[in-house]
Amino acid sequence: MAEYKGIHGTKIQNYTTDPDNPITGQVWYNETSQTMKVQAVTTVGSWATGGSLNQGRSHFQGGGGNSNSSALAVAGYPGYYTNTESYNGSAWTEVNDLNVPKGFATTSGTQTSAINCAGADATGSVATSESWNGTCWTALNPVNTARNQVASAGADNTSALLFGGYTPPITYAALTESYNGTSWSEVSDLNTARYVLAGAGIATSALAYGGDGSAPGYQAETESWNGTSWTEVADLNTARFGMASTNGTDNTSALSGGGEQTGVGVVAITEEWNGTSWTEVADLSTSRYAIGGAGTTSSAIAFGGNPLATGSLTEEWNGAGSPTTRTITSS
Repeated sequence: MAEYKGIHGTKIQNYTTDPDNPITGQVWYNETSQTMKVQAVTTVGSWATGGSLNQGRSHFQGGGGNSNSSALAVAGYPGYYTNTESYNGSAWTEVNDLNVPKGFATTSGTQTSAINCAGADATGSVATSESWNGTCWTALNPVNTARNQVASAGADNTSALLFGGYTPPITYAALTESYNGTSWSEVSDLNTARYVLAGAGIATSALAYGGDGSAPGYQAETESWNGTSWTEVADLNTARFGMASTNGTDNTSALSGGGEQTGVGVVAITEEWNGTSWTEVADLSTSRYAIGGAGTTSSAIAFGGNPLATGSLTEEWNGAGSPTTRTITSS
């Protein structure tokens, strides 16, 4: 009978912690947990518990980052925060604060190059916009229309798309603004005005989905942005608002996790967008809404949220086909 070394070219090694970059098929023994583990490929996407935020909070849409080991959690509510935390795949670390405290804002971009804009403070909606360079925040030109509970999309701190939101007293916005590295310009509106919606993609290829509007209330509408205008595409299966969203790379893929549903309340429902339609996949472990999120459909993160008891929670998504570490158990 062939031995493991003969098949894989290495012996089964002992580690005090899991290796940093195991290859698919690698088996090892974790001396700390006293378990045998293997690096496998997932066949069905699933959520797993990650490290808790240092400051529990909610009401932040988006979060700079492109995987479940790379994300930013910026600002938040209740209260109005300047806190910025950076995630490395196991723990959150506090880094330099925003210059202006706020909640109900939105963040797009990556862990090292992001934009945070709009939102609210104790006086009401704000138009402030700031750029993150991986170390600190710098004030940018403000957005044209102050509003909060908005959504955004963007690849880095040189371009972004801001859409939806509201300005009290409950004026739902369809406004869309584009950032070119210097200033914000108003472009074509959403077809459906709403707030507490989710966004994914980049400034020239984005997705807007879910939210709350004047009629019929909680939204299932999904709209696709082609760089010029919004087009209505297939709806979410479950209308809701306050979902965790992924950044993604364009309007052909996105993930929505959690939210609040009409007549049901807070849910854990997760749906995946494939460019044509939404499919229900594995639920979040904990139902919540007003959640931060980042990543892609293969590797994503959801953090914080309401109720306040869930405000520190982090969950990591491994999509179908992505590598994951599993514990080997005897049958």
